[in-house]
Amino acid sequence: MSSRRDRWAELTGGEAGEDYALRFARLAESGHDIHGEAAFCDALLPPAARILDAGCGTGRIAIRLAELGHSCTGVDVDRSMLAVARRDAPAQEWLHADLAHLDSLGLAPGFDLALAAGNVIPLLAPGTEAAVVRQLAAVLRAGGLLITGMGLDAEHLPLPEPTVTLTEFDHWCTDAGLTLRQRFATWDGDPYRPGGGYAVSVHARPTV
Repeated sequence: MSSRRDRWAELTGGEAGEDYALRFARLAESGHDIHGEAAFCDALLPPAARILDAGCGTGRIAIRLAELGHSCTGVDVDRSMLAVARRDAPAQEWLHADLAHLDSLGLAPGFDLALAAGNVIPLLAPGTEAAVVRQLAAVLRAGGLLITGMGLDAEHLPLPEPTVTLTEFDHWCTDAGLTLRQRFATWDGDPYRPGGGYAVSVHARPTV
């Protein structure tokens, strides 16, 4: 495991699971659609796809994708978040790991999708971002997708300032053998414009 503490742990102390789950439960009760990420991914996937939800948190997205017929494995370093996921969907696979050392899990390659939603990339331990992208790219099949969502300014982050630029992120993806396919401003598919505060990016592993 990485000796560097991730930014999420610095913010929450690793005890955010129940509060995080309650936040989304309240949003759902008030009529908000809390499944935008899952719908976005489902539209790009073949039926019964194999998905790795990296930084899965309480499992909100992975559980919904499983309901849509996909096979989902969730990985997170926050045990309090995983505890909620395991309680809510005990039949699904929930693994504890630092994403910078994803290979320690011995996952079989060939995932159709690796997902890092919810500001996973900006909240990684400083200096591990490129390694995490490499790890996620390595589990994908040829033609598989890496889909990420991340804030690019303080308004879209639980941090006082951004930690990652799109230029940096795209460079890490290129070094990992991935190609940018599409980029949006929201999970609803609104077009991304340079300087926007949030980006949903779809990178692909080459088919040959």
